[in-house]
Amino acid sequence: MNLEFWGILLVAFLAGLEGVIDEWEFHQPIVACALVGLVTGNLVAGLALGASLQLVTLGWMNIGSAVAPDAALGAVGAAWLVTGPAQLPVAMGVIMAIPLAVVGLWLTRGLRRIIVPLVARADRAASRGNLGQITALQLMSIGLQGLRVVIPMAILLALPSAWMTTAYQWLPITLRGGLRVTAGLLVIVSFAIVINMMASRRLWPFFFMGFACATDSHLNLIALVMIGVALAVIYLNLKSKDQHPQGGGPTSSADDDLDRELDDL
Repeated sequence: MNLEFWGILLVAFLAGLEGVIDEWEFHQPIVACALVGLVTGNLVAGLALGASLQLVTLGWMNIGSAVAPDAALGAVGAAWLVTGPAQLPVAMGVIMAIPLAVVGLWLTRGLRRIIVPLVARADRAASRGNLGQITALQLMSIGLQGLRVVIPMAILLALPSAWMTTAYQWLPITLRGGLRVTAGLLVIVSFAIVINMMASRRLWPFFFMGFACATDSHLNLIALVMIGVALAVIYLNLKSKDQHPQGGGPTSSADDDLDRELDDL
C-alpha cells in the first residue's frame, strides 16, 4: 500500500462527502479529476478529463426524489483509469465515467434508505437535548457517504491495470473512433446550457476570447485555466463596481434589445 493508493482513497472519501454536503465542491469532476491526477503525477491528463466530464455533468442535479447519477464516483474512477497505470485516453475515460456514475447512483439510493433510521434516532436525541448523540449520528451518516465512494474505488484499485489496457487494445479501431465521437457528443447539451447562461452582452466577449486563446498552440491547458480564472476575477470585479456605483446615482440598464433577444433563446 503506497502513498498513491491512500491518496486516491482520500480524494474518493472527500468526493463522497461533498456529494451530499456540497460545500467545498470536491465531488465536481474538474476538482476530483485534478486531485487524482495530482496524486498520480499526471495533472494535465486529470485536468483534461475533469474539464470534459464537468461539461457532461453540468446538467446533472437532484430534483425532488429523482437522484442524479453520482458524479463523485464517476470522476474519481475515470480519473484513475486515465491518469493511473492503465493510461486510457481521455475520451475513453469520459465513456467509462458514465457506468461508474450509474453504479454510484444505485449505491447512494440504497445508502439513503439506510440512513433514514439514523435520522429518526437523531430526532429522538434532539427531543431529549442530547447534542452529543446528534453529532455522532451526523458524523456516522456523513462517513457512510464517504465510504460509498471509497469502497468501489478500493475494488477498482485492486484490479490489475493491465486488464484495462488489454481490454482497450482489444477493441477494434472503428469502435475506438466511435467511442471518441460519442464522448464529444456527450457535451453538446452542457454546451447549450453554458451558452444559454452566457447569452448576455457582458459575457459574450469572454466567451469569444476563450475560443481565441484556445487556438494558440503555445498555450497549454494550465495556462488556459489561469487565463480563465483571471478573466473571471476581472468580470466579478467589474460587476461589483457596476452594482455599487461611486456616484450613488441610478445605474444604466444592462438589458438592451440584443440582451432581450438573447434571453429569449
